[in-house]
Amino acid sequence: GEEEEEEYYDDVTIQDSADDEQDDENANPVPPAAWPISLRDEDGNFVEVLHPGHKAKGHPDFPMMVPKFWIDDPVSIHQNKLMTRELAMQIGSCRTPDEDGNYGRGDECPIEERTIFVAIASYRDWQCRDTVTSIFQRAKYPDRVRVGVVDQIVEGEDGPCDAPYKPCKDDPEQELCKFKSQLDVFQVDAPLSIGPVFARHLGHRMYRGEYYYMQSDAHVTFTRAWDMDIIGQHESTHNEMAVLSTYLTDIVGSIDGNGNSLRDTRPIMCNTDYESGQNNRYLRHGSQPEAYPTIRGVPQLEPY
Repeated sequence: GEEEEEEYYDDVTIQDSADDEQDDENANPVPPAAWPISLRDEDGNFVEVLHPGHKAKGHPDFPMMVPKFWIDDPVSIHQNKLMTRELAMQIGSCRTPDEDGNYGRGDECPIEERTIFVAIASYRDWQCRDTVTSIFQRAKYPDRVRVGVVDQIVEGEDGPCDAPYKPCKDDPEQELCKFKSQLDVFQVDAPLSIGPVFARHLGHRMYRGEYYYMQSDAHVTFTRAWDMDIIGQHESTHNEMAVLSTYLTDIVGSIDGNGNSLRDTRPIMCNTDYESGQNNRYLRHGSQPEAYPTIRGVPQLEPY
């Protein structure tokens, strides 16, 4: 009868809904990854937004163009919730794909093939291109490194961070030429800068699923095989949630001509004071004394 038919369809609908929910639960939330990957892949998919910093400070509205996924990320894995360890360990691209062509191999990727994203916030820093050159030049496996720079410059006065000293056609062996596909520069007019925090936030937005994440200043000289060294230190903690942090040593007398470190000391953070800024006071780390660490061979861990 009509009532039986309606009840039958209701049961089927309920069953179909349950099957769909089960499929959603079983679906892998980690999307396939690619390598190398770049913001240039988003060409034609940028949107205009108002500069949030200027808007917050009551300045006139200023539009800026950003990748659409910065505003509406269709593949957000965390969904604004804490991830399980099992899910987190699936995230991370590899410089070689699996048998299905997916570069997102997570914890199954060998250590020497795990990709590294280096974020740099630069404010009119003439050493920025030298820092990027050093990153690629000194890495043991430079083809697994990607650099994202938020380059706050005055166009016509400052050299862009991705501009080599010579045209690539004249000297294609320059690191900024050889690894161009692994370098993203998001250029911002320097007068629109509202401090390092917002610039670093933009740098974080440039992350595209690499296995390791690293943050650096724009005036840093890297040592030889820095990628294997720092990964080895991280792995020695036996804690995938560990965050390594340091105050960098002065370059003078610290690195030999081959890029090897000459120091086994570290700065001690004790020469710190408050310094007045435009609107408030902030911590300023002055010249730090060097000393030998009390714990040797492994990073010195502290609770966060």
